[in-house]
Amino acid sequence: MENTTFDSFTLQLEGLNVSNEYTIPLFLFFLFSYLFIMVSNVGIAALVFIDRNLHQPMYLLFCNLPFNDILGNSIMVPRVLMNMLLPPSERLISYYECVVQAFTTHMFGTTTHTVLMIMAFDRYVAICNPLRYPSIMSNRMVLKLTAWAWGAALVLVGILLGLTVRLSRCRRVIMNPYCDNASLFKLSCESVFINNVYGLTFTVVLLTSSIGTIVLTYTKITVVCLTSNSKTLNSKALKTCSTHLLVYLIIVFNGMSIITLHRFPQYSDYRKLCTILFHIIPGSLNPIIYGVQSKEIRKFFSKSFKSFGKGSGAMTNKCKGHPWQE
Repeated sequence: MENTTFDSFTLQLEGLNVSNEYTIPLFLFFLFSYLFIMVSNVGIAALVFIDRNLHQPMYLLFCNLPFNDILGNSIMVPRVLMNMLLPPSERLISYYECVVQAFTTHMFGTTTHTVLMIMAFDRYVAICNPLRYPSIMSNRMVLKLTAWAWGAALVLVGILLGLTVRLSRCRRVIMNPYCDNASLFKLSCESVFINNVYGLTFTVVLLTSSIGTIVLTYTKITVVCLTSNSKTLNSKALKTCSTHLLVYLIIVFNGMSIITLHRFPQYSDYRKLCTILFHIIPGSLNPIIYGVQSKEIRKFFSKSFKSFGKGSGAMTNKCKGHPWQE
């Protein structure tokens, strides 16, 4: 029988169950992955905002991903790294910090989907309505899409955590490497039926909207590309869309892996590792896929190095419309 006299505002994280021989290698992997995520995402975001040639809807919408990766990993990964070096009895976290961590964790996952949805819309307009692209994807539209992506996630996650914090607590151990909504409401001895119903509805609505948007936009993009006579534009469009689709599939696969492993308690250690990789893998791949493979960003670095060597000023070339339409 559990002791009910504990300090309910101090929780204990179970952490990762890793043997001593793998602790340091795994710690170093997480550490270097975190450093790479911070440096690469901050660098790409700063580059887009500094260089006026990159002040285009495609890149401005993309900047939501680096910001989301920075936010999601900064709250979670340092705590995981610290706990890996502590004995289980010292892996403590305050209840309020746990709620904040759970909120940012779910915001990270939800916003990733909503941002990829608005980026899919940008690609759809660029390929299916190229002549109307500048008028449709105005600065005002970019702001509206960005506000929708973050606003929708904020409302959905806010309700999710709101239903959890209303519950009383009779336990103190978080059965996870970090705090999330499920770990929090499992601390309660009250009925969590409403939490489970909303959580399931939340997941279904998010995935249905996300997958539906991707399927619809990419179906129309594929039809336009197959019926178009411009092979060069089609090649560029398909190449760029494939990177967006690759990141989306990675997100969906990782998320579904976590949901599936929740059904098999005997694989709890693999589930815990997957929950951490859910943050690390997209955060590491996004700057590479969207940044390094971007023609405009490669052009910026190339011209910057040449300008530095010649002592010349900034780039003067201006881009029109969508980058694919060059």
